[in-house]
Amino acid sequence: MPATTPPDPRPLTGEPLSLDLLNTRWVQDGVRADLLTDSEGLAVWLGANGLDGRFTADGRTLERLLRARDALAGLVDLPGKPGGAPDAVARVDAVLAHGRVRATLTPEGPGEEAEFADPSWGPAWLAARNYLELLTTAPDRIRGCAHEACVLHFFDTSRNGTRRWCSMAVCGNRAKASRHYARSRDS
Repeated sequence: MPATTPPDPRPLTGEPLSLDLLNTRWVQDGVRADLLTDSEGLAVWLGANGLDGRFTADGRTLERLLRARDALAGLVDLPGKPGGAPDAVARVDAVLAHGRVRATLTPEGPGEEAEFADPSWGPAWLAARNYLELLTTAPDRIRGCAHEACVLHFFDTSRNGTRRWCSMAVCGNRAKASRHYARSRDS
């Protein structure tokens, strides 16, 4: 009987690949959690992003993905994006050096295909490449949650670009409850 992948325990999923990689670390009940501590967590992340059929959840892939996550965090978590810290830029660029995009022609028309000399770099490269796409699309919409205790990131797809919370139901509600408590306490 084949092993089944456990469910994804993260509070925010479905973000673009680069931000979803950053969201493999989160805070739960005041404690920092990390999905990518082992190959099982990697399998969950690969499955959540439709990459489980293309890449193997092994130690080499995990090590490279963690390298990409740390480099991306150095860019996203620093003010003054998109440049971020020069060392983070160099680290993302080092990840990108392990793959390339090959132009293709298919029966449906022109296309692109990612290629890797070492497939264990694939998920890391795809996440770094996705970050470049977000920078090209709308760098000002790459955001961290405004709640002071939250470490999650999202790509703001709201019409007017004013989303502040990873989830209105969780962090947004907490902030509203805090303000209400402060007002009622002051009265």
